[in-house]
Formats: sequence, structure tokens, C-alpha cells
Amino acid sequence: MIKVISFDLDSTLIKRTFADGVWLEGLPTIYAEEKKIDIEEAKRYLLKKYDEITDKRIEWYDISYWFTRFNLKHSWKKLLENYKHVIEPYPETEDVLKRIHKKYDLIIISNAKKEFIDIELGESGLKKYFTHIFSSTSDFHKVKKIAEFYIMICDKLKIKPNEMIHVGDHKEFDYLVPKKVGITSFYLDRDQTSDGEFVVSNLEEFEKRIKKLSV
Repeated sequence: MIKVISFDLDSTLIKRTFADGVWLEGLPTIYAEEKKIDIEEAKRYLLKKYDEITDKRIEWYDISYWFTRFNLKHSWKKLLENYKHVIEPYPETEDVLKRIHKKYDLIIISNAKKEFIDIELGESGLKKYFTHIFSSTSDFHKVKKIAEFYIMICDKLKIKPNEMIHVGDHKEFDYLVPKKVGITSFYLDRDQTSDGEFVVSNLEEFEKRIKKLSV
């Protein structure tokens, strides 16, 4: 019997406008101002540095690391606050959460650091629907949602993998990896480039699929 439904956050429940705004606009703007260079030059430089670190290292996700590395005087906390107005859940997100949280415990499983997650859930008003919020980088010091990460979460929740459903937009880390450990997983493909029994194009479709599973 399914007890827990797990959601990825960015590009699943909430659009990437906040994360992209911080990393691709806000931080380059601060860098350009403090180093007195052109904003486009700053963007090119920071993208190059992001690529050098790569998302396989935990520093890549850590906004405070980049402020320290570049010796920036601005506050990274203020940067996050300045961009919270662009946080935007997908149109169907809250209605779906409102309905299914009455039947299941809902949790968040994300690669994002807790600093980002807390602001996104707080500003969007979605936090009240979730019993647990897990960040692979903040809570477990893992850079990706690997099999071990999902197993640790099931252990922490005292459930078996087959008692959880997970949905997210990354085909490998939100679909294939949890599937390998026995979690029923769905690949959220909003661009509709894939199809299959466990592929959905939005959260309303996901809700319909899980209803069929519980029949």
C-alpha cells in the first residue's frame, strides 16, 4: 500500500524562474558591479566557472561558496530575498497537492540546497502540504539523488520502497534510480518528448495515474 508520495521541486512543482534568476542574473549582476566589468562579460565568466566545478561537486549547489570564492561583499541571503518575487508554481501544482495530501503523506526530495527550498516553499505557500523536506546536498551531502539517498529516506520514514511513489523531471535521478530500488516512479516530461506508462506531462496527469494504481 502506498503511504508516501515524493516530489522533486524545481521544474516539477515550481518553475525554474527563481533558481535561474539567482544563478544566471543576480549573481552575475553582483559580480559585474563589484568587479566593475560588463554584465555580459560577467555572465560568460560565471558560466565558465560553474562548468569548471560541474554539478558533480557539492560546491556547485552552494551559493555561499561562490560568494566566498569570488570575494563578494554583497550578502547571498539578500540576493535570494531579492529574487523571491519571481517564484512561480506551475498552474496545477497547488490544486493537486491540496487533493492528494488528504490521502498520502507528501514529501519533497530535491538536489537544491535548503536555503533555496525554504524560500521557494515559503513564498509559494506550498510548505503546509509536506510532512518532510529532504535536500540531498544539505541533509545528506550527496550531489545527486542516487540509490543510496532514496534508501536512506525510506529508512528515515520507516517505510519500504514499494510504499512510496516519486515524481520528478530528471529521467535518470527522478525515474530510473528510484525505480531500481523498488520505488514506483514517474518521469515528468512537460515538453512531451517521451511517452510510456510511467511518463506524465503535468501533475494532473500524475494524479490520475496514481489513482489508477490505488484501485
